[in-house]
Amino acid sequence: MTLKAKHIVEEIKGTRCTVVEKGASADRVEFLTKLLEFNHFEVLVSEEALKEGLPSLFTIGVTDLVFNPVIAVYEMALKTTEGKKVSPAYWNQYSSESIDEYWDFVK
Repeated sequence: MTLKAKHIVEEIKGTRCTVVEKGASADRVEFLTKLLEFNHFEVLVSEEALKEGLPSLFTIGVTDLVFNPVIAVYEMALKTTEGKKVSPAYWNQYSSESIDEYWDFVK
């Protein structure tokens, strides 16, 4: 659920994508898909192969190969559906409000 500093490119459904997050839950997929599509990114999702009986986990990617989620979040380049800047706390779903001073945020 946290941002990874390494920029990873993988193929998802036959298309090369920048990996936004691996091991995401269905709720996380819904949240990030809505957020990224609102910011005009094409989002692709693939289900990760797991053992039976475990909840499904997903890999989320965008088709923009130069997109880096860490840079986009910490530069506050993304917007919420309310038009506010996306902060790290909002991205990680620690807070439903965008908090600009990420170094002051306490979970």
